[in-house]
Amino acid sequence: MNSYMILFIIAAYFAVLLLIAWITGRNNSNEAFFLGNRKSPWYIVSIGMVGTSLSGVTFVSVPGMVRAIDMTYMQTVLGFFVGYIIIAKVLLPLYYKLQLTSIYSYLDDRIGRRGYKTGASFFLLSKIVGAAARLYLVVLILQTYVFNAWNIPFAVTAILSILLVWLYTFRSGIKTIIWTDTLQALCLVAMLIVIIWQVKDKMGLDFGGMAQTLVESPHFRIFEFGDWHSTQNFFKQFFSGIFITIVMTGLDQDMMQKNLSCKSLKDAQKNMYTYGFAFTPVNFLFLALGVLLLTLAAQQNIQLPTLNDDILPMFCTSGILGGSILIFFTIGIIAAAFSSADSALTALTTSFCVDILGVQREEAKRAKRTRLKVHVMISVLFVLIILAFKAVNNRSVIDAIYMIASYTYGPLLGLFVFGLFTKRKPRDKYVPYICIASPLICLATDFLVKQYAGYTFGYEMLMVNGGITFAGLWLSAIENGNLKIEN
Repeated sequence: MNSYMILFIIAAYFAVLLLIAWITGRNNSNEAFFLGNRKSPWYIVSIGMVGTSLSGVTFVSVPGMVRAIDMTYMQTVLGFFVGYIIIAKVLLPLYYKLQLTSIYSYLDDRIGRRGYKTGASFFLLSKIVGAAARLYLVVLILQTYVFNAWNIPFAVTAILSILLVWLYTFRSGIKTIIWTDTLQALCLVAMLIVIIWQVKDKMGLDFGGMAQTLVESPHFRIFEFGDWHSTQNFFKQFFSGIFITIVMTGLDQDMMQKNLSCKSLKDAQKNMYTYGFAFTPVNFLFLALGVLLLTLAAQQNIQLPTLNDDILPMFCTSGILGGSILIFFTIGIIAAAFSSADSALTALTTSFCVDILGVQREEAKRAKRTRLKVHVMISVLFVLIILAFKAVNNRSVIDAIYMIASYTYGPLLGLFVFGLFTKRKPRDKYVPYICIASPLICLATDFLVKQYAGYTFGYEMLMVNGGITFAGLWLSAIENGNLKIEN
């Protein structure tokens, strides 16, 4: 496939995104940037959130994970759906009642000023490291399989990637990305279906034969009820999926900012139900693709790469599935990567402006200038973190950083659960120390339990982390033997 054709398709793709940004960016006030003037159609938000949830790393990782854990990831996905219902019923009514711009503002009145700043800081740290790690791995894949053909340096690829995201988000933020993310979500799902179809044709199967191949595969194992020590145990996966969704969606400014841009609470709830329902079959398709790739490799004696994350890229770039598949793969991974990166950049800008700088108290023109400066600053920080990851040049280190970042959502879970389900008032001065100590205790616990008991914590560590934070807040509410009750 002509490399210039791929470059043309990428350029055309971003031209469409910039056109959407120009059309939607005529009102570039802070209200439009932060909340889309609270006029976003719920069904458009719902489609876009599918793309936001499925990062570029998900696009390549989920099919590859089938080799290690079969399709048991679906147990977690089923838990996700329950989590979305809880968000719609519990968190969204609270956010709309308080008319929040940043969801962490809730912590200011309920927990205290330090608790508020701590919660926002944990989000900022988690999001920027996690989003940069995701984008780094995608930029690395694009660099390896696409841009090396033109001898373009990695730094240039990284800078151009962030610059393009900045260009179509800097004017109107959420008002723009609910539309660009919708386009990208549709492109992502379309490319996924095209790739599955190409694999089916390569195997010489019709639709019925493909379904039969999936069901008869030893990797078509969804449920694991037997081994409690296994990280794939159904109860661990399912309940972890619920809490992962509550934290990574319901307590995440990135995901909730789109919901808060809807016209009403009822619309936001409809968005959450629809998005949660659609997210399940999309993940199933990713896993089904993984099963088909493994079956094709076994049938044709194709040597698979060592890393699971390299399985899909190898098939799409080696010519096994035909030359045109590289175009579909490139569009799919760009759509997945940038629908995640643009909303992360917007959410980080919003949180820093509102939670750290307090721009809502500034005069409108000055607040807008502040927001534009912060947007540039965070974009530059994205580039620097990506280049730092490249300098380390070690995927295991990146995975470790990403894992540590995921630990930092535990304190957010503890803070919100404490605020929502108790009337206690913790001593605000201790809250930052409790939230810092909790993930550190979890890391030490994970290491010691694995060393001496042979048990490996999975996603359930998130619940443990939140529980430790909750316990610390409860204890901090005890003063002279009495519990401090919120008035």
